[in-house]
Amino acid sequence: MSEQSKLATVQLNTRGLRCPEPVMMLHQAIRRAKSGDVVEVFATDPSTSWDIPKFCMHLGHELLLKEESLDEHSNTEYRYLVQKG
Repeated sequence: MSEQSKLATVQLNTRGLRCPEPVMMLHQAIRRAKSGDVVEVFATDPSTSWDIPKFCMHLGHELLLKEESLDEHSNTEYRYLVQKG
């Protein structure tokens, strides 16, 4: 587990889900979280690469991390750390 993952209060696995589900799940998690809590999101939908940053910007949350990597099948995975504002 990375140092950044240790920051996460909640982890969301949205792999395999398509827009708008990953952002809807993030919105629900953020609503339940306390101010300052960090939600870690794992996704495979490329639209999250612009949807999640926009979500943060419009609702006043901080995007701490946005990264892409390849899984064991060479599929792109996305990982985000979002801190509730």
